[in-house]
Amino acid sequence: MERQAVISTRCAITAMFVFSVNACWDAVAQQLSLSRHEATVLVEPYAPNVVRVSLSLRREDALAGPGYGISAKASAAGWTAETGARGDVLRSARMVVTVSPEGKPWVPTGTQADIAKFFNGSTPGVGLSIRTPEGASLVEMRGWQMSVPNHKDGNADILYDRRPTDAPFFQVGATFASPKDEHYYGLGQNQEGYLDRRGHVVRCAHDYNAPSGQSVCVPFVVTNNGYGIVWDNPSATTVAFGFNDVVRWTSDVGQRVSFFVIAGKTYDEIYAGYRLLTGDVPMLPRSAYGYIQCKQRYSSEAELMAVAKGYRERHLPIDDLVIDWFHYTKMGEMDMDPAKWPDPVGMNRELHAMNFHTMISVWPRFIPEDRYYATILKNGWFEALADGTPTNGLPYDRAGADIDTTNPAAAKWYWDVVKENYVDKGFDAFWADETEPDLPPNGSYWHIGPGTQFFNVYPLFHTAAFYDGFRRDLKTRALILARDSYLGAQHNGAIFWSSDISPNWDTLKRQVPTGINFVASAMPYWSTDIGGWQYLPESHKPERPPLLDPSDARENVGNYDDYPELYVRWFEYGAFQPNFRSHGSRNQNEVWSYGKQAEPILEKYLRLRYQLMPYLYSLAYRTHLTGAPFMRGLFMDFGDDPKVADIGDEYMFGPALLVAPVTEQGMTTRKVYLPAGADWYNFWTNDRVRGGQTITVAAPIDVIPLFVRAGSVLPLGEPVESTNQHQRIATLRVYPGVDGDFDVYRDDGTTYNYEKGDFGLTHLHWSDAAQKLSRSGAALEVVSEPGLVEIVGAGH
Repeated sequence: MERQAVISTRCAITAMFVFSVNACWDAVAQQLSLSRHEATVLVEPYAPNVVRVSLSLRREDALAGPGYGISAKASAAGWTAETGARGDVLRSARMVVTVSPEGKPWVPTGTQADIAKFFNGSTPGVGLSIRTPEGASLVEMRGWQMSVPNHKDGNADILYDRRPTDAPFFQVGATFASPKDEHYYGLGQNQEGYLDRRGHVVRCAHDYNAPSGQSVCVPFVVTNNGYGIVWDNPSATTVAFGFNDVVRWTSDVGQRVSFFVIAGKTYDEIYAGYRLLTGDVPMLPRSAYGYIQCKQRYSSEAELMAVAKGYRERHLPIDDLVIDWFHYTKMGEMDMDPAKWPDPVGMNRELHAMNFHTMISVWPRFIPEDRYYATILKNGWFEALADGTPTNGLPYDRAGADIDTTNPAAAKWYWDVVKENYVDKGFDAFWADETEPDLPPNGSYWHIGPGTQFFNVYPLFHTAAFYDGFRRDLKTRALILARDSYLGAQHNGAIFWSSDISPNWDTLKRQVPTGINFVASAMPYWSTDIGGWQYLPESHKPERPPLLDPSDARENVGNYDDYPELYVRWFEYGAFQPNFRSHGSRNQNEVWSYGKQAEPILEKYLRLRYQLMPYLYSLAYRTHLTGAPFMRGLFMDFGDDPKVADIGDEYMFGPALLVAPVTEQGMTTRKVYLPAGADWYNFWTNDRVRGGQTITVAAPIDVIPLFVRAGSVLPLGEPVESTNQHQRIATLRVYPGVDGDFDVYRDDGTTYNYEKGDFGLTHLHWSDAAQKLSRSGAALEVVSEPGLVEIVGAGH
């Protein structure tokens, strides 16, 4: 409350422009605060194209700072304030924010007066619009809500989740105009299988049990109309897109409506605004872009070492091995069962010598019998009920209680315990599982407040506990695999995955639009459990004859006749995800585990992933600089083509590659739409095709349809078996047709020295007129200059 008092005083004393008794521009606090009847409206610039709006019936809440995940400070540089007949206006070179005049209170007449005797709204009207200086509409707020939970709305019971000392609970929301040609992307993870959110109602809440697969809330949406919205409320939120010509946001709990609008002439400019607000995306260790081998579960040191030797003896590229849950003697004991893991330090030393990195699963759960429970209980560091009793999942869930890492002391203690028990044994990375958290917090309480009000923030705090520990205590880059996310979690060295999905064709098909939307939420690192996590059904009969013979993989796939085919198609798709990780509940899960016909295909895509490493790692640096994802829905780069607005089964992988996964069983062709405005080369055949058309592409079982945009320069690396090995550029492959550019990035791959400028950047430029590729900047390390540049189609 101290900050709000200072703002109020400054507004009265040092206002630069005073519009009226009810409005002032505060030059020190860099915000415009207005009164509209009993409501307070705050307009707060953060950049010429980024502004925050906050409204409340409680003045102190309207003027309070933004919520968790927002790390930026307000900045009014480039903004001016004015008033006039149209209202109070803030203006920059990119945005014009207008709050309509207060006007006289509306007095109903006739039938409306009779209705008003019994029914009325929760808030006074506030007219707010955001336009470009040229007059194009970005955001028009049609209404807002701040209602006391009540029986008419069916949400009165939520008041039981509030303690007497907590801030009042209101249901809060806002509606915005929705032009019929506006499309919406992002809002985290929803696995129902569509891309464009328009025409759908989405519950933005972490829900492991969502019917189509776990949902994850990242309340950030981008649109094709030149803006994005960050909804600054951590409670469970429902968003209805495009019904009745509006988008309606409704959050279960809040004391205000708060949101950011980011204007952008391109999607990447919108992501740059999000980056400004919430933090950058750090470079991950280079190994994180390689292959990550996982299974539910490697149950002993001997089993894991056998897998490691199996890959190295076959000379297959791989970087990470993962130890899943139940390596411990008790949940929360944070040990490794000595009967199965007799020498973790020696094991990691040997694996490191073999150029492996190791990741281990660490849950936030503790049972009363483990060695740490009493300490956490004594300090009050559990997610707890109102009386302080730790929340648990009894009678069916007997895995104990979740540590409250929203408490800074608990978060530091937790990392210290992880470091002592795992880092000091040589583990490189961590799987922060069950970060919904596993025990939903509604009705429970965090250090920061009621779990119902702060329902979605736990993954932000929990991944930060690991990331902050890495930055404080280690020189190596953080890598944290997490199930859930929230605003700002992309800054915590985290990669995310689509949870414990099922091993079937329907699930595979829905993963493609699921991933496009998740990364569109400014969470660039996402992957799936290749093959699905759940146990295979006892038997499964395919719709069409299987493309791979399952007979020599029966011990692994049982009577799921088309599972080797499913796994191969999923693996092909996985090779073009930001992170490439296989996982699941099969007896074996290595590339030699699915039959002799499957094995060479899986090997082919392993090697291709590593061949593309110079390209992929350079994309990662571009994401670090801009915040924009490199797995991109076609809408991001081909907005002038109206046909791409709802294409959710294809995507760009960086600026060069168009990926079209095969997700139908038994199919050896698929239709691919090639966006207008470019020519395209078939990656496998080098055939050149004009854009703006749908073609039928051959897709035998060993081929994922893959196209390269004309004008692309694709740097390809020499064969390596690990990212630890020094990899030189083997080929600079040019796809002619138009001029093209690409920056090749490299650094040490393991430390944060790149933040100090310790990296190399080589700019490649293809002049189509001259048919020449030039290089500038840092020197490239190449296998051989003769034959380095390969111009596709030359001589044909």
